[in-house]
Amino acid sequence: MKLDGLKRWIHGSGAARHIDWHGVQPWAAEKGYNFRRVQPEGFVIDGRSGTSAWRLEWGPPQRPYIEGMELRLRCELGLDADLQAVLMNRELQDQLEKRVFDQYVEGVQTRIDDQTPQEMRWLVMFPKLTGTEMGGLRERYVALASKKSWLLRWMKSPLHAALASHRVNAAVPLVMAVARGRLTLRTEMPDATVAELRRWLTLFETAAVAALAAQDDALLPTTAAAALDVVD
Repeated sequence: MKLDGLKRWIHGSGAARHIDWHGVQPWAAEKGYNFRRVQPEGFVIDGRSGTSAWRLEWGPPQRPYIEGMELRLRCELGLDADLQAVLMNRELQDQLEKRVFDQYVEGVQTRIDDQTPQEMRWLVMFPKLTGTEMGGLRERYVALASKKSWLLRWMKSPLHAALASHRVNAAVPLVMAVARGRLTLRTEMPDATVAELRRWLTLFETAAVAALAAQDDALLPTTAAAALDVVD
């Protein structure tokens, strides 16, 4: 982890620099989304894709591994409440695993508790998909879940192509997580521009549709699941 990133991790993120996000509110109004400002700096947009409502938040970070301003997208999908899954970029995985090792192996803490971000807990709890299972995404992303069969269906969906074409600096944290039936996306976004918001929203909507489809596929007969080469 970079020195400035380590300082932020220990002491918390400082005040975000002023960002000009002129144009976001008119775009939201044009799309029929509900926009509201959030103090001291940031905004929330509520929208809908089909029958699923989503919320977009841009503001100070809620995770210690994000420096500067954070973009958050979440949607209640009604997925299996027991399903826990996460996809993240490899550089972030390396940082979090080092953090776990330093804090809980070489440090004084003996167990991971609820104060630890779920992304860190899951890296310890669940096995990752292999490089073969990740396919063309193996160099950029890792994925793990409490239910491997669901995760494989999710990663073999149109989300795979969307991630492959979604270009972002490898050092920029990206997390997509499923927990308590909800899909959440987090990333670092210094400038809240309409172009970037649309780009991330498109990726999120693809992930949400694919998450629901992966759950629906799980209800099909075993022969249908076998046709997808799903392995528990």
